[in-house]
Amino acid sequence: MALGRLAVFITVAAWIAFIATTIAQQFFVGAASTLRFKYEAVLYMVVVTFLTISAISYLTARLGYYIRIRGHRRVPRAAIDEFLATTDETLTVLVPSYQEEARIIRMTLLSAALQEFPDLDVVLLIDDPPVPRTQRGRRLLAESQALPVSLEAMLAEPYAELERRIAPLLASGPTSSTEAISTLVGAYRWSARWLDQLAAAQPVVDHIDTFFATQVLGGLSRDLTTTALALEQASVAGADLDPARLHQLAQRPLNIFRCQLRSFERKCFDSLSHEPNKAMNLNSYLGLMGGAYMIEDSSTGRVLAPTGDPEAADLVVRNPDFVLTLDADSVLLSEYCGRLVYLMGLEANRDVAIAQTPYSAYPGSATRLERIAGASTDLQFIVHQGLTHHDATFWVGANAVLRKRALDDIDVTSQQGNWTIHRYISDRTVIEDTESTISLGTKGWHLYNYPERLSYSATPPDFGSLTVQRRRWADGGLIIAPKLLRHARRRDDNGDRRSAGETFLRLNYMASIAWSTICLLFLLAYPFNYQLLSPVVVVVALPYFVMMAVDLQHTGYKRTDVFRVYGFNLILIPVNLAGVVNSLQQAITGEKVPFKRTPKISKRTPTSLLFVLTPYLLVGLAIFTIWHDYTHHLWVNFGFAAFNAVLAAYAIIAFMGLANSLVDIWIGVVAKLYKTPKASTPRRSGPRSSNPEPAASSDWESVLHYGASGANSQPLSTDD
Repeated sequence: MALGRLAVFITVAAWIAFIATTIAQQFFVGAASTLRFKYEAVLYMVVVTFLTISAISYLTARLGYYIRIRGHRRVPRAAIDEFLATTDETLTVLVPSYQEEARIIRMTLLSAALQEFPDLDVVLLIDDPPVPRTQRGRRLLAESQALPVSLEAMLAEPYAELERRIAPLLASGPTSSTEAISTLVGAYRWSARWLDQLAAAQPVVDHIDTFFATQVLGGLSRDLTTTALALEQASVAGADLDPARLHQLAQRPLNIFRCQLRSFERKCFDSLSHEPNKAMNLNSYLGLMGGAYMIEDSSTGRVLAPTGDPEAADLVVRNPDFVLTLDADSVLLSEYCGRLVYLMGLEANRDVAIAQTPYSAYPGSATRLERIAGASTDLQFIVHQGLTHHDATFWVGANAVLRKRALDDIDVTSQQGNWTIHRYISDRTVIEDTESTISLGTKGWHLYNYPERLSYSATPPDFGSLTVQRRRWADGGLIIAPKLLRHARRRDDNGDRRSAGETFLRLNYMASIAWSTICLLFLLAYPFNYQLLSPVVVVVALPYFVMMAVDLQHTGYKRTDVFRVYGFNLILIPVNLAGVVNSLQQAITGEKVPFKRTPKISKRTPTSLLFVLTPYLLVGLAIFTIWHDYTHHLWVNFGFAAFNAVLAAYAIIAFMGLANSLVDIWIGVVAKLYKTPKASTPRRSGPRSSNPEPAASSDWESVLHYGASGANSQPLSTDD
């Protein structure tokens, strides 16, 4: 943290020195002898200033992150169990899915179904075409429809066994007898063995399967085994355990395996929106909550008609207190729901609309692309945690617990024929979570990032699919920025406006992709006069990269990966620029940009011709600049061009692949003339790691009170 503060100071001081020396040298000393040179000087200062703003925003956010984790104390497991034993609040998990492989959906649904929550529904929102045109589409739809039924039946078996073992204990009321402890130990060990068997049967295709088996299933198994061991040690020690605490522990295994799973397909009903995006898939089901419906045939097709008789209804959708949205390629650790709903239930957090743990990348990826893309994701985890310190949290759509009452506050309705269409989550842009964040803020709601790693999400396995995802992420921020500024000018109920720091960080989050991409392009492509290039600029940028290297090491990567991340961002310049152009196009025309889903296929996705050619052009431009600067002895320019040429060339080889990029160029050129099938190459898979046995704990009191993770765990380490 001391280094972080020093980095902010050096960055600001170096920027001030750069601006002062540039103005003095180029405008007052007489160096700027022509009007063009003056324009170049102003442009260069603007470019460096905007890049400095982004650097300061990152340094400020990371400081907030370290402040938060320094003060973070895990709520004891006993407090969580007491809350779960007494709460009557309900939770519905919504998993939007579009043509996902059954293996991926299965892991997501299981991680949601095994959440330790007493009243839990899990709904798979299938957005596949109801009548698929391809054999693959028909297979994916059939497998998705069958998954909730089969998983509910599978979990019913351990639940029935545990209910048989534990029901007499619960019926007799709180007790601390030796027999009761023995019953609990047996139930916990039986649950752990069942989870171990499920983990052993998990098919391993890549590192995601390994993580699911060892950390989701295996982690819950180790937790239960450690708790059973602590109960045994307490019994041997003759401890007088609190009967109420034993009663809570008896409910825990039932909470784990008690769950209802179902699927829902909005596209089967003409009374619901069919707009092809994730937001409307979620909104369609959210709009049904709290109602009962009959399935009827109309002149346009099947519709859901509201009815006042739930007993005779074909579909009854409850109105839960909380809604958990979870992408179909993400998983949750077992304590996610319990800890976040407990947090939102505290009196001090009644104005928190969304609680989440920004997702992390799955560790152990087999490819360099996934590893470095995952590193950038984990750096964003740090940024998002730091934003919460400044009350500038953004909803990250992969996973979040949403207060239903807050969603009702931002519901916008419209008419589609005779039917009312609800928009709780804004779909005006393709980054629906970002705009919904601002909408909630205008209603006085706050958002919160829980400072632990409890959720993980997949990284696209190839460059082609990654460009689709990153282009979508770069689109929409400029459109939402005016809404943020209007929100910042408003006063709340106490007459106070949003803080300048919060507005600054939020604006940077939404618009920095635009200005950073454009400014970096100017530095790479525009031939600025050599007199403008000052070594002070290096001092401005250096703290940013040094602190990023420190953060990479903190999250389990190498410090030298900072160069790989930089090269990775270089070849994504055209992708980010395309997203920015889409935003400007929508702002001018008013037409929504089509929502492009990240391709979910097991084979490689070809990269767009523009996105595969531009990195080569950047390298070519850098090489030309190197030659020009060498012949004219412009050594500062020479060094910058050489640095970018080497890292961009490395990124092309490591992340795009020479052979793959040449194939994609050929496909792109031919596609301009003919319709051809897309080329593909097989995806690599990762090894499976072992699932270690839990170590025996000598402190049974800490285990039963704080939980198997312990009070002094390191929740933000990627090794946990």
